[in-house]
Amino acid sequence: MNKFIFVFIYALVLLVGCNHKEQHENSISIFKVTSPIQRDTIVNREYVSQIHAYQHIELRALEKGYLQKIFVDEGQFVKKGQLLFQIQPNIYQAEAEKAQSELEFAEVEYQNSKALAEKNVVSQSEVVLAKAKMSKAKADLSLAQTHLKFTEIRAPFDGIIGKFENVRLGSLLDEGELLTTLSDNSKMWVYFNVPESEYLDYAMRGKQAKEHVYLKLANDQMYKEGGIIETIESDFNNKTGNIAFRATFINPDRLLRHGQTGSILWHKALNNAMLIPQKATFEVLEKKYVFIVNDGGEVQSKEVEIAGELNHIYIIKAGLSLTDKFLLEGIRKVKNGDKIKFEVIEPKTVFSNLHLHAE
Repeated sequence: MNKFIFVFIYALVLLVGCNHKEQHENSISIFKVTSPIQRDTIVNREYVSQIHAYQHIELRALEKGYLQKIFVDEGQFVKKGQLLFQIQPNIYQAEAEKAQSELEFAEVEYQNSKALAEKNVVSQSEVVLAKAKMSKAKADLSLAQTHLKFTEIRAPFDGIIGKFENVRLGSLLDEGELLTTLSDNSKMWVYFNVPESEYLDYAMRGKQAKEHVYLKLANDQMYKEGGIIETIESDFNNKTGNIAFRATFINPDRLLRHGQTGSILWHKALNNAMLIPQKATFEVLEKKYVFIVNDGGEVQSKEVEIAGELNHIYIIKAGLSLTDKFLLEGIRKVKNGDKIKFEVIEPKTVFSNLHLHAE
């Protein structure tokens, strides 16, 4: 009885194993292969960027003295010529009044000298000397008035006040001490670094028209205004091999602020680009490969160079031809030298099921 049970269980295990093996072989017995497709498409290059205000300056004390008044607050929008800070003007006011008095005295001396010279009481040299004294007094008054104006810190352009730096009422300020910053963010300069190869592609296309770019903000939302590439820095960074481009964006709603970050999206049209599904590739040591299948069904891995990436799709720069057939599915189930049975799927059928952004 025990022997019979053992034989029955052994036969059952063999049957299940054979069925499982047969099902497994049937599931992978015919592999799907396809070929690359060629289409005109648009690829988005994305670059990390730094956003700068069109004008961003430091506001510093032009004279030494006590900070008497603060007329604005951090983050406030101000107009050109608006009074921002007042340094105690007493000494400079006194110097200006003194210079005014000296000028008035010099003018009287000059007029008297002229009158006496006309009556030949004094020589013409006395008149020239009196005139020189009057000119010096005018210059001294102008200088004193300039120093007095320097006690008023006014906005040189429309903009937004930055963070106060040690700005407190009654603070003793040294000449040149930093008070705050002022940013004109009516338009923004956005800097991004471009590899040498892409710079050469851009430069060799010529500069008949300035190219448009787009800005993705830190919250992954697209900025509503497009930008224009306007200039390129003169030198490459020898450490990174990149060169900085600058794009200009208008900022009518003042949404963008100096110092923000984002990503530049640069749409580049590619004519007759070779495309393959991403799922047909595998990676070894940061290199991309596909399994090529010859007419006899033999499988061989081949490295491909990626020029760009779309949704579920790679743009091939080198490594494949349009006549090559590559494994579409089951790439983890084969190795170099294996022979397989395969079914050829038309590239149009394959790509119709992918999210392809192509013209």
